[in-house]
Amino acid sequence: MNKKDIAAIRKQFKLDNDLLKIADIYKVYIRQESSEIYHEESQSFSLLDMEQQELFLTNFKKVLGGKLGVKLFEVKFKRPEEEQTDHTQQLLYESLHSKDVEEWKAAMQRIAEKMFEDVQYEKDVVITFIRGDYFKPTKRRSDEREVADRDEVYTTPFILCSMNQTVLPKRSLVFDFTEKEFRSPTMLDPVVNLTSPIGGFLFPCFTDNAADVNHILYAAGKANKPDYQFIENVLNGEEIMTADDDKAVFEEIVKSVVGDEMDTKTLAGVYDEIQRMLEVEDDEEVGESIPTLDTVEVTRVLKASGVEEVNSEKVERAFQQVIEDETYELKASHVVPSYTSKSIKIQTKVANIAISPQDLRYVRQVNVNGKRCLLIEVEEDTMIEGFTLLSEELLE
Repeated sequence: MNKKDIAAIRKQFKLDNDLLKIADIYKVYIRQESSEIYHEESQSFSLLDMEQQELFLTNFKKVLGGKLGVKLFEVKFKRPEEEQTDHTQQLLYESLHSKDVEEWKAAMQRIAEKMFEDVQYEKDVVITFIRGDYFKPTKRRSDEREVADRDEVYTTPFILCSMNQTVLPKRSLVFDFTEKEFRSPTMLDPVVNLTSPIGGFLFPCFTDNAADVNHILYAAGKANKPDYQFIENVLNGEEIMTADDDKAVFEEIVKSVVGDEMDTKTLAGVYDEIQRMLEVEDDEEVGESIPTLDTVEVTRVLKASGVEEVNSEKVERAFQQVIEDETYELKASHVVPSYTSKSIKIQTKVANIAISPQDLRYVRQVNVNGKRCLLIEVEEDTMIEGFTLLSEELLE
């Protein structure tokens, strides 16, 4: 899935929407101290009152919120071992198409049990599963024709899971109108925190308007902190790389090819070349492949940025040394600093400076009177706390 695919289904989680129909909802309450199912509840989603539906729909949108490679990860299923009967891909696929609600519930219950095998959570957790149908128009329509052409759609059944912790409300003073007195509430029921899911997934993934049952979209609770145990043991998925991982690998590959030292003009050129790849992606239609950096693209980017004595053999060796796989492809969006943060951080013992990638070319390291200094070229007066900085001539 790319970001447009995710955004398309995410915006459909709203009340009275004929492009996304949720049929069933199954909720499981897990007590922290026992790691066992304390309560379960299954019903038709339409039987929930309007307020509950709206709360859950908002929660499901949050599960699918965040950027790919940062909070959302497309995970490929491992091949099931011989005689394995609870492989998550199999459980999800069979229950996705089952008309028997009890069969679907039993499969979801087994997945919930896998989440708490050999794992202790800090608080009680509520696991919510839904299944329904996602309808997507075959092509973009004008607003006037949208309703009339809803019959021309791709229809894909899906299952979504959300994990949420519970919190106890703070003790407070209440006024009892019946007894006309102030008192403390005697019962404090745990509140399911639907505003901050701690994990979840969507099955199947959607690629070019088609279901991809060999991949599952995993949602982490925190940016760049996926639960690898969950991916491996619960989802039965293969290893993933985060955006931070890709960025670190790219930096090590470039260092292996050109060395640890690089001037700002060349570094800015590297980021400019990669940014151009992303701008081309934004101009493409939904379904186009995500720009990646393989050995060929990394070689091209370095050459275009002015790095000398770069060839494909050097880059291939660097891939092999750093990641032990010369066929690995880095996602271009993970490498550009503006993707994982809004600016590049220049760190020194004297001061830390944040600067946008496109302005990096205006920064140089120079020697003045035998001392290393950062020189930043500016086109206007520099303001510090409301004061205009006086210009000074450099003394050679």
